Amino acid sequence: MKTLFLSFLLTAFSGFASAQVKTPQGTAVKTSFTESLQVVVVTTKDSSAVQGTARLFERNSSKSKWKTNGESFPVVIGRNGLAWSEDLIISHNPLQYKREGDGRSPSGLFPLTFVFGSSTKPEKLKFPYIKLEQFTECVDDVNSGHYNKIVDRMKVGNLDWKSSEKMLAVGLEYELGVFVAHNSYPVVRGNGSCIFLHIWKNANSGTSGCTAMERSNLEKILGWLEPEKNPYLIQLTEGLYKTYRKSWNLPKLK
Repeated sequence: MKTLFLSFLLTAFSGFASAQVKTPQGTAVKTSFTESLQVVVVTTKDSSAVQGTARLFERNSSKSKWKTNGESFPVVIGRNGLAWSEDLIISHNPLQYKREGDGRSPSGLFPLTFVFGSSTKPEKLKFPYIKLEQFTECVDDVNSGHYNKIVDRMKVGNLDWKSSEKMLAVGLEYELGVFVAHNSYPVVRGNGSCIFLHIWKNANSGTSGCTAMERSNLEKILGWLEPEKNPYLIQLTEGLYKTYRKSWNLPKLK
């Protein structure tokens, strides 16, 4: 009887502890790009450009051809342009590598894993959703065990960081956003953190490393994303896109 009671207590405690974890992250194992059926393609004129163009593509299966979804639309990226992500090592790297605080957006192929926002979850959204609260933070301290993670500082226990983004305080730009799983499989200290798709200030202001756009275009993306289709962000210069399009089986741009 005592053994059963102890077992019950352990089970109850385990359930209570798991209920406290309310910080959805990317999946533990990276889904291969070959399995992706939805992509957001962002291209820029060159590695120093701040403005870019976004297009949505989808396909029925991994063996099907990519088809466009709607018209292209403008975006802005990091204020210092693009830098190659070490998530994807290539033999002849034409760009410098992405580093924490460099003001550059990562160049490469990245899963889109969950959505966040300052209001209740949008009705048509099928993706996992984090509602931003007063203590929701994205940790950019390279010495923290929570580096490149969105956490609630009142729930994580170990407050081992000195630097983070207080996400709710950012305001309009973070009213809606998508987590871009750059430097997530695994997280490497110093390789860049807190990369999102989010609402822009305007069509000319670069970001700290995210990709930003008009709210209506972001809402279109959110209404279109389906988690079972393993959506990705593809972000490259126009020249690099042409170089790798066939070998990586990327959509053909018009």
